[in-house]
This record gives sequence, structure tokens and C-alpha cells, in this order.
Amino acid sequence: MKSILYVLTALSVFGLALWAYQENYRTQQVLKETQSLQQEIGMAQVRLAVLNAEWAYLNRPDRLRELADLNFERLGLLPLRAEQFGRADQISYGEDPDLPIVDPLELQEIKDVQALGEVQFP
Repeated sequence: MKSILYVLTALSVFGLALWAYQENYRTQQVLKETQSLQQEIGMAQVRLAVLNAEWAYLNRPDRLRELADLNFERLGLLPLRAEQFGRADQISYGEDPDLPIVDPLELQEIKDVQALGEVQFP
């Protein structure tokens, strides 16, 4: 009986050793993949920094002004002036004549009716 117990114990130790061996290699593979992904992320961040620098370079005001002057006939772009901007007292807060005025109680009734329409009765 003891010999069977010894054999089973030895087999379980070998099985656990095999399992640990496989998990070790899986872990090493995942670590390699993680490292390569981190390198790709680093390269993408460098590319993004370069693209941001190029964007800032291409959007220089003097360059854009020159482009607008060169293409004035086609685009008709003019420089911005202070008169083109409105004042704060000219802003209409919710006073759009195209929008209908709805009573909040009517709005709630409309929502209730729509919610009932979505409910499917057995």
C-alpha cells in the first residue's frame, strides 16, 4: 500500500514539474510579446511627436498668410479683423425663433407616451 502511495506521489510531483515547466515557457513568451508591444508603442509615440512638430511647422501664421496671399484669387481669404467678431450682449440664449416653445409638463407627457409605445404587451 505504501509503494502505491509513493508511486502516486512521484507521479504527481512529475506532473506538477511538467506543468510548471510549460507555464514557465508560456510566461516567457508573454513577456517577449509585451516587450515588443511596448517597443511598438514607443515608436508610435515618437512618430506622433514628429507629426505634431510637422503640423506645428506647417501651421505657422506667416506660412498660412503667404499661402492665403498666393491663393487669394481662388479662395478669397481675408485677414481677420476685430469688427468681424460679435459682442457678448449679442448672443441669444435659447431665443431661437425657429425652435418651438414646449411646456415641460407637455414634454414629460410626450416622453411618457413614447415610453409606453416602446413597451411590448404580451
